[in-house]
Amino acid sequence: MTDLALPDASVAGVLASWSLIHIPDDSVPVTLAHFRRVLRPDGLLVIGYHVGVGTRLKTQGYGGHPMRVHVHLRQPWWLARQARKAGFTIEAEWALNPENEVSQAILFALASA
Repeated sequence: MTDLALPDASVAGVLASWSLIHIPDDSVPVTLAHFRRVLRPDGLLVIGYHVGVGTRLKTQGYGGHPMRVHVHLRQPWWLARQARKAGFTIEAEWALNPENEVSQAILFALASA
């Protein structure tokens, strides 16, 4: 995600389904810039992510498999601001299970023409 080997304006949509959670905050602008670069004008960006503050170390995967993966939690306002800076127009944000300790959200944005 931080160095997409795709031509400029070559895709109609990018789905980052709970994958940006593994990118540190300081790499998010670079990643979003690559998403914007490969998207056609008005191309759709969808980002699913965990809402919160800070980073958590996940040591057990689905099915009980051991792992060591850092999960970066983000506030919706922060991610939306980063997307706007990268050249996206926010179309919608959807909160999922906001009552949970770690809730989730989905951001829908269009590549600005």
